[in-house]
Amino acid sequence: MNGLEILGTGSYVPDFEADNDKFSEILDTSDEWIYPRTGIKRRHLAVDKPNHFMASEAAKKAVEDAGIDPKDIDLIIVSTCTPEFFYPAMSCLVQKRIGAVNAACFDVNAACTGFITALDIAQKYLAADKYKTVMIVSSEKLSNQQDYTDRASCILFGDAAGAVVLRGSDKPFYSFLGAEGDEFDALYCKIHYEHNCPFYEDQDAFYNGRFDTFAKQNYLWQDGKAVYKFAVNAMHNAVLNVAAQGGYDVSDLDIIIPHQANMRIIGKATELLGIPPEKVYTNIEYMGNVSSACIPVGIDELNHAGRLKTGMKLCVVGFGAGLTYGAAIMEL
Repeated sequence: MNGLEILGTGSYVPDFEADNDKFSEILDTSDEWIYPRTGIKRRHLAVDKPNHFMASEAAKKAVEDAGIDPKDIDLIIVSTCTPEFFYPAMSCLVQKRIGAVNAACFDVNAACTGFITALDIAQKYLAADKYKTVMIVSSEKLSNQQDYTDRASCILFGDAAGAVVLRGSDKPFYSFLGAEGDEFDALYCKIHYEHNCPFYEDQDAFYNGRFDTFAKQNYLWQDGKAVYKFAVNAMHNAVLNVAAQGGYDVSDLDIIIPHQANMRIIGKATELLGIPPEKVYTNIEYMGNVSSACIPVGIDELNHAGRLKTGMKLCVVGFGAGLTYGAAIMEL
């Protein structure tokens, strides 16, 4: 069995909602400036909950939707680039909170491409018959990484979690992953350490002065123009690659869920692919960019709206810091 069956989906969206007018209270910006440039009207922020709480709530909903006992889960993969702990893995905290006592656990970090990376890994474990039931949880608390004096960046991001429960199937599945590490400094968030080692020496020279400001040392930073150029090309190429694996024409795809970074990026990439807007699912207007959680939250929304039908060809495509990118096609 080389394919995947989605048994259940779930998501968690924080209660606190920050619309563009709220950002105009703290920044020299406005809805008129933000929306045309990004497609974002509002985003949700986890102001009173940690990331692993969001992940666990999404996981609980996916388990309930799947109609399984948490003890039946063999593996939990969490994708996140915003954990509260270097260790343990967030997947271990999810295991504890949902009672999945028989599950192996590990995390992946491919930034916004994390869900697609985890999906690729899950498919290989299931195809090898190593595990029967795998849960993927993508959970991101990007509000912790923002410089709230930078109006070009902080208005883009929100917090959320999405989860899927999977089993193997005979239905077709194809995936493609890629990376361009040479471009890593187009989008990054550096870990800030307190240097307690008595033998520590200044490492600024090693980084060639890249992290030359407080913001670059402590917050998410991106080169918007570089990311835009990379993202459009990466999404275009990833979809063509994965479609070719299955012998599909892009017109064969029934619905595509792209990473929700910016409506301009989504619009340009899907235009180049010749995909009509009615086949492209977006929620960026009310969610913002929630990194690796974008796609599974979208899957959950479509699932509970009754829009995922047996036999449909679903394509997911994304890109993120690294710079990483990938796509997958699965027949439902």
